[in-house]
Amino acid sequence: MPPPLLALSGVSKSFGAVAALRDVRLELYAGEAHALIGENGAGKSTLVKILAGVHAPDEGTVTLDGRPLVLRGPADARDAGIAVIYQEPTLFPDLSVAENIFMGRQPLRGLRRVDRARMRAMAAELFERLGVRLDPDRPARGLSIADQQLVEIAKAISLDARVLVMDEPTAALSGVEVDRLFAVARSVRDAGAAVLFISHRFDEVFALCERITVMRDGQWISTDPAAELTVDQAVRRMVGREVSTLFPKQQTTVGDPRLEVRGLTRHGVFADVGFTVRAGEIVALAGLVGAGRSEVSRAVFGVDRYDAGEVLVDGRRLPNGDTGAAIRAGLALVPEDRRQQGLVMELSVERNATLPRRWSLSWGGLLLGGAERRSAATWTQALRVKAARLADPVSTLSGGNQQKVVLAKWLATSPRVLIVDEPTRGIDIGTKAEVHRLLSQLAADGVAVLMVSSELPEVLGMADRVLVMHEGRLAADIPRDRADEESVMLAATGQAGRA
Repeated sequence: MPPPLLALSGVSKSFGAVAALRDVRLELYAGEAHALIGENGAGKSTLVKILAGVHAPDEGTVTLDGRPLVLRGPADARDAGIAVIYQEPTLFPDLSVAENIFMGRQPLRGLRRVDRARMRAMAAELFERLGVRLDPDRPARGLSIADQQLVEIAKAISLDARVLVMDEPTAALSGVEVDRLFAVARSVRDAGAAVLFISHRFDEVFALCERITVMRDGQWISTDPAAELTVDQAVRRMVGREVSTLFPKQQTTVGDPRLEVRGLTRHGVFADVGFTVRAGEIVALAGLVGAGRSEVSRAVFGVDRYDAGEVLVDGRRLPNGDTGAAIRAGLALVPEDRRQQGLVMELSVERNATLPRRWSLSWGGLLLGGAERRSAATWTQALRVKAARLADPVSTLSGGNQQKVVLAKWLATSPRVLIVDEPTRGIDIGTKAEVHRLLSQLAADGVAVLMVSSELPEVLGMADRVLVMHEGRLAADIPRDRADEESVMLAATGQAGRA
């Protein structure tokens, strides 16, 4: 076997008293796709940042072509041929696609003026090599996440990147977009680059990668050929224990209507949406991306105003567009985008966990620090949030633990209706099982749960009823005993009559 293109040996990294990586090793070979999997908090993101030149290891070595590699910053990583594609690309929105690809190294003509015609031609050639159709002159603003990632890959190819790191690239993509991204990743791999693929989705890992490395608690656990590893074995190595069931659905007694939505309409977004969620019931809102599911949940909670219809909680009508009234009535919303809409990233874990109920932790208009800490500790412990200190910024937590903080924030309000939008997106399988267990327990305690999810196994495994949306309208209401993948997808694609 040829020597590895890139290798990490004995790499360790600590942040204060917290050891993020301990004696980690990893070998990437040219022309191979290699998966890196592990729970949130396993150290994957820290390892990626070391490869990107953001962090320097405290101990250990990084080698490229067998020679030691010292990365003093992202520019060094770029010059070494290492490119990182993040889950949420960061392009300049007001520049064109071509300008984003060649930022800082635009082709020049006389008098050092940018040769825009040549730059467009070079960008078009890159997209042709990748087998995708993108207009080099199109502004980056408004591009889908999938297209933004393709721009980043084109940039990596233009830099002759030899190592392509893809960090959760498919978390926000549809099935068609994932297929296109995988075709591009395979073409990059087949051209001789080493691809490091990080994902929580096992079907994608086994479809794309030849070898799989498992990390747990900042340590290397194993590296195996994908053909010799099963999903169950991978899960056991990731979590260090058996995950008894991913969908621990409890039998509950369904009570009176808690949430009633009648004829809800927002022009151009959704129309005539009506449904009921009862106490003790988990109702899933399913459908394809763009069907209007998240928009309905935001309107119900009062984030967005609607043009017609009404929302009732325990029989009392809520004012339109009033989140304060919704919270006082017992509604809670865990949004899809936890970083932008669910958390204040600069604030501490404890401050985020108590934001909706600061008034109850205050005296004379002053927030009581002790009460805040006790409340935050109670709920973060109940949800098993892994944090070095509750006083640390919530931005220091892994994605799964950030999701738990958002849940803790709203569960502390003792909600009567909990709306959760993509509750397990971007989190590992062990944390998914914990979130599902929590939702099931809340329903057993009498909370009405409305769950928006794009993951069919989650919908079918957790919901008592499945409401399917198609192009802004409710297309089907399917009870648990009749819900399967075929019936849900037929309704989601506008063919409910065939279900």
